[in-house]
Amino acid sequence: MNRNFSLALASACLAAAPAFAGEIGDEPPPFVSTLTRAQVMEELSQFRHAGVNPWANDYDQLAQMHSTSTRAAVRADYFAARSTAAAFNGEDSGSAYLARMAAAKPRLANTELARSE
Repeated sequence: MNRNFSLALASACLAAAPAFAGEIGDEPPPFVSTLTRAQVMEELSQFRHAGVNPWANDYDQLAQMHSTSTRAAVRADYFAARSTAAAFNGEDSGSAYLARMAAAKPRLANTELARSE
């Protein structure tokens, strides 16, 4: 009798547990294309003609990018901002740096620290 009671209790607990499966027939809506097959084939032929396939694994997005700055200018910007970046990434998250910068600037009567619009 103990065994039957244990089985009945276990089955009652399992039946009372919430089921997280979706309803039968819950399927995602079917895909509906916004382009016709002819339009897709035309785009594909344009990419093939240009020699570029943006969906390829080896597609280089930066191949056509050209910088307007020189290497020396970029290095100078980096070295100028390096101490500021180190201060903000430090243990105090830059609060000592901000306090030092606030003390160095003269206080204005109408200074706004933040404005919500």
